[in-house]
Amino acid sequence: MCAATDPGVAAVNRLGDAVKVSELASTNTESIALRLDDAGVSVDLPRPAHQGDQVQGVPYRPVEFRDDDLPAALERAASWLRSTQDWLGEPVDVIAIHLDYDDGEGKPYYDVKLLCNEEDLAGAPIAMRAHSAKAVSG
Repeated sequence: MCAATDPGVAAVNRLGDAVKVSELASTNTESIALRLDDAGVSVDLPRPAHQGDQVQGVPYRPVEFRDDDLPAALERAASWLRSTQDWLGEPVDVIAIHLDYDDGEGKPYYDVKLLCNEEDLAGAPIAMRAHSAKAVSG
């Protein structure tokens, strides 16, 4: 589902076409079965009533930075974004930045997640530029 030619989950799979079962692990090491459709949402989720509205599939992947020091986690996230942008040759498509914390003993307190386009992380823009350059040169 991360190929450069993928038109997106919402364009290919209408919600409710297929049912998947997923499990959530609880804190008691028990699991809870969830009935999910191809987009990964509950089959029982109320759908928007208007024909033009939809629950979309998102081809985004979280990149996580964990630390007890929030500025350090943010600095590492910024450094990673700069180096990834240099590698990609264009800005990385980041749809959201999520900040959470984990107050469990022995775990880093802050959890910074950048929700990034998985095609960017796969290097699709690089491959597309190389393909275009090859087509022009020969």
